[in-house]
Amino acid sequence: MKLSPSLVENARKFYIGGSWVDSEGSESCPVFNPATEEAIATLALGTPADVGRAVSAARAAFDSFSTSTPQERQELLGRVLKALRARREELAHVLSMEMGAPLWRALNYQTGTALAHVEEAIRVLDNYQFESRRGRTLILREPIGVCALITPWNAPIMQIVAKVAPALATGCSMVLKPSEESPLSAVLFAEVLHEAGVPPGVFNLVQGRGPTVGGAMSRHPQVDMVSFTGSTRAGIEVARAAADTVKRVHQELGGKSANILLDDVDLEEAVNKGVLNCYGNSGQSCIAPDRMLISARHYDRAVEIAARTADNIVVGDPLDPDTNLGPLINQAQFDKVQRLIQQGIEEGARLVAGGLGRPSSCTRGYFVRPTVFAEVSPRFTIAREEIFGPVISLIRYNTEEEAIRIANDTVYGLAGYVQSGDPARAEGIARKLRAGYIYTNHSPPDYSAPFGGYKQSGNGREYGEWAFEAFLELKTIVGTK
Repeated sequence: MKLSPSLVENARKFYIGGSWVDSEGSESCPVFNPATEEAIATLALGTPADVGRAVSAARAAFDSFSTSTPQERQELLGRVLKALRARREELAHVLSMEMGAPLWRALNYQTGTALAHVEEAIRVLDNYQFESRRGRTLILREPIGVCALITPWNAPIMQIVAKVAPALATGCSMVLKPSEESPLSAVLFAEVLHEAGVPPGVFNLVQGRGPTVGGAMSRHPQVDMVSFTGSTRAGIEVARAAADTVKRVHQELGGKSANILLDDVDLEEAVNKGVLNCYGNSGQSCIAPDRMLISARHYDRAVEIAARTADNIVVGDPLDPDTNLGPLINQAQFDKVQRLIQQGIEEGARLVAGGLGRPSSCTRGYFVRPTVFAEVSPRFTIAREEIFGPVISLIRYNTEEEAIRIANDTVYGLAGYVQSGDPARAEGIARKLRAGYIYTNHSPPDYSAPFGGYKQSGNGREYGEWAFEAFLELKTIVGTK
C-alpha cells in the first residue's frame, strides 16, 4: 500500500486554523521506512514563527470552544470516532510504514488503542461533573486553555489520541507536535479531525524538531499547559522551558520495568509471555518488562525457556503476517541498542540468545536480534538503563523481599509486573512496588484507570476521568445562592 497523495502533500504543510498552510521556514527532512531504509515522504520542519501562528489560532478558538456544552463535545467526539474507524486500515498501514510495526500489531493494538481512548472520553462525558455545590460554595472545573501536546515516535497514534481526546472533551484548544521520526499518522489524524468538523483553531498541527518547535511551544506565554510523553532527558528540557511562564507541565517519561515471577507460577507460561511482552513493539515501549526477576529455584529452567522463546521469534517484513518483530525506528536507536548489548557482554552477563548485529535473514533495515541475557546483576548497565529494544535481562532473587528491593531500585517508576498462581499474593507484592501502573498475571490494560509514573517516570495521570483532570482548572465561587 502506498501513502495517499493528500498525506504526502500535507506532510509538507501544517494544519493551522482549520487549513493546511505552508511553513514560515524552508527546512525539511525525509521520513524513512525503518524496514527498508528508504524515504517515503518529505516533512516540513517548523519554526518558532509557525508555533506562534498555531498558538494564536488556538487562543482565538478557545473562547468559543470552551463554552461549548459537554453534550456538544460528546457529539463531536462521536464524529471523530466514526471518521477514525473509517480510516483505521489506512492508518495501520501508515504506522507500519513510518515506524516498522508489524501490520497486525498496528491494526489490532495501536489503532485499536486509539479508538479506545476516544470511546473512553465519550463514556466519561456521560456523567462527568464539571461543577458541583457544597452549600453556598460552587466548584467549577473549567478548561485550562491552550495546550501544547508533544508526543513520541514509539506509539504515535496511541499517544496523540490519549491527549487529544480528553483535551477536546474538556473544551481546550491545542497545538500538537508529534515526533519527526513518525509524523505521518499525525497528518492522517489531522485529516480525520477536519472531516469530523472540529472547529477551526481548536486543533493545530506543527511538525518539527523538539528543541525548535517543542521548545517554542513550552516557552510560549499563551500556552497554558504542556502535555509531554517521551524520554526523561527531553522531559527535563520541556519543564525547564516551561518554568519561566509557570505553566502546568504534565509528563509521562521513561521506564525500567521489573517483571517478578513468584515461585508458584506456571513457569513455561510466565517466562514465555514475559519475553514476548518485553519484545512487543520491538522493545520500544516505556512499559517494557525488560528486567525479569526469577526465584533461584526456577532460574536455570527459566533461562532455557526464555532462550527458546527468543529463538522462535520471527523477525522481518512488517507486512508479512508471520512477522513477530519489526525493526527499530532509526540508525541512532539501532546503534544505541548494539552499544548496550556489547556493554552487557563486557560487564559479564551471559548471552543465551541473540546478540550483536542484524538477524541473518535481514540484509537492510534497523532490525535487531531478539536478545536474552542471563546472570545479570542489578548493578549492570543493561539492568539500569532504558534500552528501548528487544533485550531482556534475567535476574535471580532468593526471597520476595529481595525481589521487591531489586524491582524498586531504579530512578524510574512507570510500570511493574507480578506473576503468581495466587492472585492475592500477586496483589500483595504489587502494593509494595514503587510504580504507577502494575500488571498482575498478564492482565490487559484498563483504559479507564489512571496511567502514569512515580519518580523520574513523570507526573500526572492519563486515561479515563484522570485524563480530564490534566486539562481542567478548579475555580471556587463562594456565597452563591
